[in-house]
Amino acid sequence: MSDVLITNDAVIFGIIMLILGFVFYTSSSENPGWKKFYGVVPALLMCYFLPSLLGTFGIIDPSQSKLYFVASRYLLPASLVLLTISVDLKEIVKLGPKALIMFFTATVGIVFGGPLAILVFSYVAPDLVSAPPPNEVWRGMTTIAGSWIGGGANQAAMKEVFEVNGELFSKMVAVDIIIGNTWLGLLLAGIGYTKLIDKKLKADSSAIESLKQKMDAYQSSIAKMPTLNDYMIILMVAFISTGLAHMLSDMIAPFIAENFPALEKYSLTSGFFWIVVLATTFGVGLSFTKAKDLEGAGASKIGSVFIYILVATIGMHMDIMAVFDDPGLFLVGITWMLFHVGLLLLVAKLIKAPYFFVAVGSTANVGGAASAPVVAAGFHPALAPVGVLLAVLGYVLGTYGAWLCGILMGMVSP
Repeated sequence: MSDVLITNDAVIFGIIMLILGFVFYTSSSENPGWKKFYGVVPALLMCYFLPSLLGTFGIIDPSQSKLYFVASRYLLPASLVLLTISVDLKEIVKLGPKALIMFFTATVGIVFGGPLAILVFSYVAPDLVSAPPPNEVWRGMTTIAGSWIGGGANQAAMKEVFEVNGELFSKMVAVDIIIGNTWLGLLLAGIGYTKLIDKKLKADSSAIESLKQKMDAYQSSIAKMPTLNDYMIILMVAFISTGLAHMLSDMIAPFIAENFPALEKYSLTSGFFWIVVLATTFGVGLSFTKAKDLEGAGASKIGSVFIYILVATIGMHMDIMAVFDDPGLFLVGITWMLFHVGLLLLVAKLIKAPYFFVAVGSTANVGGAASAPVVAAGFHPALAPVGVLLAVLGYVLGTYGAWLCGILMGMVSP
């Protein structure tokens, strides 16, 4: 986009904050119209959707903006520290095995959903999934598998492993972003209907509710009127931890890449992977110290501010008009995602898993570390660590699962 209206990131960030401020102001309004609107559409979804219109209508060029990079590299790790600083690990363990079951179900849905989508279209519309070398559609789809199971590092790995050319890769990135982010939006929308969905699934969400109640009780017991001193200490802890995570990541990732290159397939050579792991580790470690009491001054609220900024920058990259560029590929991608979603709902129904585990298990795969804590925190800030831990597991399994998916797609392609 050479003719976009705004290219200055400072201006774009101002617009992003205007959008967030507008959503929060209207969502807390006593106006009957706004109450009715937000009774149907969650505020978190609006924080995600409205920024997408900036790129869709050519106001900005998201690919030229550095805001997502700043939010994901600086604000995300800081938020992970602040959201986990008061975590109760014992209570998270009590959530039981259903979180892991839904996570692996989501992974299986992606691994086998890709080959299934190719099989379906090889009979219905073979032209959509067949192309001469080196433009085979299945090769490009391996990069989507890498992104949907792990993340950007896994996606890049699949591009190299299966020798995906630039033109095909750019098309697959569009499919990945549009479908993945649309599904993220639907998951966020579903948070407002959690009780209804849980009732349909006949799910027992008592452990989740217990954790939320205990967290709320703890916050109330240590709550105080925060001072400037409190805010400075909270930000100090958050960004010292972020700085340490970056510093150690800059040492660990290159060391592993140089000495243990085979571990690249597990994303252990990815700097972003280590930033997320280390920031989470620091936050959990601090939860065993007096730093835990920073929650009383609003640590998780500041962490949530960072998360909402991240949500808006993620939304910026969703161009809802891109679906018309190559609609055939989007149909294949939608079929793939529907298998993933269908399998998730089936297993959730069988094991009576709450919607929280469905949403976070799926997002830990499809969205990764940038989205899983967002969705988890949408239920309650105390649940953000569950999303982080599952997203880290997704990074580890991403390349292996995507490679297996790629092999299967190659086998069934016409």
